[in-house]
Amino acid sequence: MELTNLIFEKAPIALVTVNRPKALNALNVRVVEELAQVLRDVRHDPAVRAMIITGAGDRAFVAGADIAAMTEMSTVEGLEFCRLGHRVMQSMEELPIPIIAAVNGFALGGGLELAMACDMIVASDKARFGQPEINLALIPGFGGTQRLPRRIGHPRARQLILTGDMIDARTALEWGLINQVVAPDQLLPAARQLAEKIASKSPITVREAKAALIAAATMTEDAGLKLEQQAFGVCFASADRVEGTRAFVEKRDPKWQGK
Repeated sequence: MELTNLIFEKAPIALVTVNRPKALNALNVRVVEELAQVLRDVRHDPAVRAMIITGAGDRAFVAGADIAAMTEMSTVEGLEFCRLGHRVMQSMEELPIPIIAAVNGFALGGGLELAMACDMIVASDKARFGQPEINLALIPGFGGTQRLPRRIGHPRARQLILTGDMIDARTALEWGLINQVVAPDQLLPAARQLAEKIASKSPITVREAKAALIAAATMTEDAGLKLEQQAFGVCFASADRVEGTRAFVEKRDPKWQGK
């Protein structure tokens, strides 16, 4: 599939830009399918060590789902769109490399859900966040009812989802929704700096750490603790662990092999 709504710059730190600025980068079926294609590509390329997702222009990261397109959907089509979104957001969470959302403007509805499927969120001080679906007689359909409470707690998630209100970047930082707020011209550099720092670590360890962190949000504590032990064992058996511990003792920088 040719990418017509995404710009994909493949590199060790890959950059994906949702490129529908006239529609405030709104998500339609085609955009989500293209994102799924990019994720498949990245998953099978060990040269890609981290990924940044952002939106084109200076007004929106992703302002939500494409309401005009949704107006024309049947009930069955709407449910399939919801399921497609869920599959792609889960694929993002399960990607073995870190994904950083660089939020440059509105991150509303599906846009906030896209950002929350990333591992970390860096935001411009002009960013705005919300789940306004209730104003359309809808609820979040790409995982927002589950991921938002885990990030900011149930009381605040209920407030945003049931009122449809927006919050600014400083409030989002205070609530624990995002990781960092920067000036607009520093957004991509800050996201890239964070991605490069994580990409400098052992790829095996990053993969196992991410899997264990997902378990913390999706499993019981007992199951998560068992998974942590398994992940620790994988790391301990790796050549990178041998290199990392030796490099520490020898007071030098490690040279990761990724195995």
